[in-house]
Amino acid sequence: MADLSQKDWTKQLEEDNNAIILDVRTQEEVDMGIIPNAIHIDIFKGQGFIDEVEQLDKSKNYYVYCKSGGRSGQACSVMNQLGFDNAYNLVGGIMDWSGEIIQSK
Repeated sequence: MADLSQKDWTKQLEEDNNAIILDVRTQEEVDMGIIPNAIHIDIFKGQGFIDEVEQLDKSKNYYVYCKSGGRSGQACSVMNQLGFDNAYNLVGGIMDWSGEIIQSK
């Protein structure tokens, strides 16, 4: 797992054509806005989170965020334990995000 600043996370994401953005916040938080093209899996689902993450393609690079960076850091650690080699945590989370945010569908 790597903790990346917003600048590094964004730069690396833009240059990565094997990237998946993963939002690990609650549904209530997602309803307030989400980074475009992100998939949502709530880390508070516990085993449900693990079950959903296990279905993801381990060959992809995952750019993970939450509200402030804590839960996404935990999610990256869990993903590493599950065999994901590339999980990048957005330090500061969506609270420090200055990029585009859209309303979730």
